[in-house]
Amino acid sequence: MERKKTDCPALPPGWKKEEVIRKSGLSAGKSDIYYYSPSGKKFRSKPQLARYLGNTIDLSSFDFRTGKMMPSKLQKNKQRLRNDAYSHTKGKSDLNTALPIRQTASIFKQPVTKVTNHPSNNVKSDPQRISEQPRQLFWEKRLQGLSASDVTEQSLKTMELPIGLQGIGPGSTDEALLSAIVSALHNSSAPITGQHSAAVEKNPAVWLNTSQPLCKGFTITDDDIKKQEERVQQVRRKLEDALMADILARASELTRETDMN
Repeated sequence: MERKKTDCPALPPGWKKEEVIRKSGLSAGKSDIYYYSPSGKKFRSKPQLARYLGNTIDLSSFDFRTGKMMPSKLQKNKQRLRNDAYSHTKGKSDLNTALPIRQTASIFKQPVTKVTNHPSNNVKSDPQRISEQPRQLFWEKRLQGLSASDVTEQSLKTMELPIGLQGIGPGSTDEALLSAIVSALHNSSAPITGQHSAAVEKNPAVWLNTSQPLCKGFTITDDDIKKQEERVQQVRRKLEDALMADILARASELTRETDMN
């Protein structure tokens, strides 16, 4: 394969673009495009590049193959999407013989009359049933097989749960239990205590408390809280050291590039 590595002016200083031309096989003559950050990281696609750069640069008009910003191409895509949406809407409206009706709500404030005791209103509602949304039983099973990944699409290692947290119910795994606990903490302000009924192990479909995650009942002591605070402090110190090392490395790299220029 023939490799050609050049600077990429459309990206921040120090970024390189590499074009690898295939010499053999059915795809001979075609080329693959890669990008390298100043630190040497390799990127194979535009989504990877966008996740790594974040909000530092707008890549909406960036052409991954040429390595150039192409605003005209972005405008053409937007215009094409508008035309497709208009054609789709027009095609649907042609099939309807009814008069056109405004589908969007008015942005101007308009008076509204609220009637609460209309004599012909015989509908009765249960306030408790309205406030409680239906919840799927064993919904945690939908989270199986899902995992987080970093900018290089490498799966991140899941955190280890304490020994006191044990799953319960069908298809119980540590990954599903962790996702269920995180979801319960996010969606509810009530304390997480687990399933305290002993009969839930025999028949979860009958004795399951749907407001609690699928784990056995547990109790948090003061010693557990103290140990967790110590772990958090250790992780924060490690994160602070890592951020400081990254800042020093970036400063050293910038100084070296300045001296070379």
